[in-house]
Amino acid sequence: MIFASELVERVAGQIKLRFLDESSGHDWHHIERVCKLAHKIATHEGADQEIVQLGALVHDIADWKFHGGDDSVGPREAERLLLQEGAPQDIIDPVVNIVATISYKGAGVQTTMQTLEGRCVQDADRLDAIGAIGIARCFAYGGHAGRLLYDPAMPPELHATAAAYKAAKGTSLNHFYEKLFLLKERMNTAGGRLLAERRHQFMEEFVTRFLDEWDGESAKD
Repeated sequence: MIFASELVERVAGQIKLRFLDESSGHDWHHIERVCKLAHKIATHEGADQEIVQLGALVHDIADWKFHGGDDSVGPREAERLLLQEGAPQDIIDPVVNIVATISYKGAGVQTTMQTLEGRCVQDADRLDAIGAIGIARCFAYGGHAGRLLYDPAMPPELHATAAAYKAAKGTSLNHFYEKLFLLKERMNTAGGRLLAERRHQFMEEFVTRFLDEWDGESAKD
């Protein structure tokens, strides 16, 4: 990865140390993939690469899922790190805004990014939540959170509020219907929409196969 500045390189080093051994699917490798995807999208969109790369690097610095549902921790921690590394305020403010706005919070909740840079990072993060790696991350997090793989008696729920989404305890397979299948239509950029198509299709094929095998259909082949 080509860093946009020395500031980005220093922040990347701090984030890598912090997240290298994380095991829920929100590890350094996820962050690095988001950085690369965001850089690619930002190149086509003409966005500020320094803000995009910093936003991608710190977007999961303190995810609410690991802080009791408190979504104010991430922006505070991002600001603290950026100040520590000597970032100017005109860089800190848009990056912290990305962290505060990036998360998906339910089917009925809009999380509209205010800046082009934020839209690039949000698309990159959502792309890493779908497709083959997205499937792996979904089940990795489900295991981390103690969720069942699937239970036909527990239907998916399209959460109308952020509070309902945060409180949900559904199965890992339900997460496809409650979030992952919805992301393709929530991409902000042309590049994000294009990259999402194949990943979305792969997830649909996977879930169809999963349900066939769950019901024992593969034994009839």
